[in-house]
Amino acid sequence: MNDAAFLTLSDVSYTFGDDGTQVLSAISLAIRQGAFVALVGASGIGKSTLLRVIGGLLQSTSGEVLLDGKPPAQAKTPVGIVFQKDNLMPWRTAYDNIRLPLELRGENGRVSQQRVQEMLDLVGLSGSGNNYPAQLSGGMAQRVAIARALIHKPALLLLDEPFGALDALTRERMGRELLRIWQAMPVTVFMVTHSIDEAVFLADEVLVMGSIGGNGLPATITEHFPISIPRPRQFSVRRSVEFQECQRSIRKAIQAQ
Repeated sequence: MNDAAFLTLSDVSYTFGDDGTQVLSAISLAIRQGAFVALVGASGIGKSTLLRVIGGLLQSTSGEVLLDGKPPAQAKTPVGIVFQKDNLMPWRTAYDNIRLPLELRGENGRVSQQRVQEMLDLVGLSGSGNNYPAQLSGGMAQRVAIARALIHKPALLLLDEPFGALDALTRERMGRELLRIWQAMPVTVFMVTHSIDEAVFLADEVLVMGSIGGNGLPATITEHFPISIPRPRQFSVRRSVEFQECQRSIRKAIQAQ
């Protein structure tokens, strides 16, 4: 795995154009290729805004975002994004939802078909390709969304609370599935989550976002927590002293804001 910085942010700030509210201030990060990084913090602090800036969906007001050395909009490196809502097209089957990014690039035919089937296999939905979104459970629908985000082989996968709408047991199962998928198809992951437990279980590093001076917006990255728990991680690791100490430290950092 390459230890060189793959995704870098230098003094990135963002201000809403409509009302002039500054949301992000002077955020600097360096994330190595293949890393799994989780971002936590209070609701409304700006986590999703930062993810959208990284993905090129929003243009930073100041500072610089570089993906493999170039701004996201200019980078040749593909980016995959999964939101809390799966955003599947209800009139398309799971297979056709996954195939959509390839269609938009003009890629059809046998190679495209093989790639879609590989993604269905990867996310554990080999026999569900002909099902429509209404026939899928919430967890299955999110697997389709993840497969769609990975179909064009992105080097960066952005996850914005992808399991937030799921029940607790399904969310835990999807966390384990995400680790399995990430290990089978190495990709740099930047994930926004409200769950400290989920962040510690999944990530190599957990970032805490907090307000500057503890007075609301704007926000910045206030703490970095490397997670040294060995991989592969089993669900039982949550009971370990190391896991619980990581949780306590991160929770304390959030509450200090």
